Amino acid sequence: MNDLGFSALARAREAAGLSLEEAARQLKFAPRQLEALEAGELERLPGGTFVRGMLRNYARLLRLDAEPLLAQVGARAAPPDAERLAQRFRQPVPFSDGARRSNLAYVALSLTLLVVVAVVALEWRQERAGTPRLAFVSAAQQPAEPPRAVAAVASTAPAPALAAQAVVAPVERATATGRRSIGLRFDGESWVEIRGGNGQLLVQHLHPGGTERVVTGVPPFEMVIGNAQHVRLFYNDQPVDLMPHVKVEVARFTLD
Repeated sequence: MNDLGFSALARAREAAGLSLEEAARQLKFAPRQLEALEAGELERLPGGTFVRGMLRNYARLLRLDAEPLLAQVGARAAPPDAERLAQRFRQPVPFSDGARRSNLAYVALSLTLLVVVAVVALEWRQERAGTPRLAFVSAAQQPAEPPRAVAAVASTAPAPALAAQAVVAPVERATATGRRSIGLRFDGESWVEIRGGNGQLLVQHLHPGGTERVVTGVPPFEMVIGNAQHVRLFYNDQPVDLMPHVKVEVARFTLD
């Protein structure tokens, strides 16, 4: 049912010389979502929080006062349940063709780097497997040798710095391939979806405000956090600023 208040959006858009598709492209929304908002058909949209964020951005684009329409949203929009929140955050963000090509180039480059790293790691392991191990033999067990032979063995003994390097290298390798931890503190209700480096789904859950959660896995982590302004994130005990990644109250990014 058409709402005269929301129809002002359509009139303002037409007065600005914008088509529905042009406005949707600038705001990163689907045209059908703007069409539903202009018609006042809020039941076709994911939920009250989404509608309010969408309305603020649309009013800003059209240079309108959003407060009267926000009041109508508060009176009509029901609070979203967990399933509707999950469906909202699974919706893909529309990208232009140029952005899609950039993403494909980034994926191809990432795969190339992964292949190079795998080849280097394989060669390193093969070299270590082919290196003879040093065994300690006491002086009493050593066979009698001419003085010249003993001097030759002494001259080829590894330097202390090389021995220290042999101990440090495995520790560094274990750290480089180890698991990472993600800490989340929820000041308000938030939907979180996390996938690990192997594509495994680690978390897909609606968290109430006032709770915390810790997730461990192998990076990189693909992150989707709804109502991100109410979430504090810690990666390996270091705080991470979510605001640069937020679009319409949803943060999408990757943790390496």
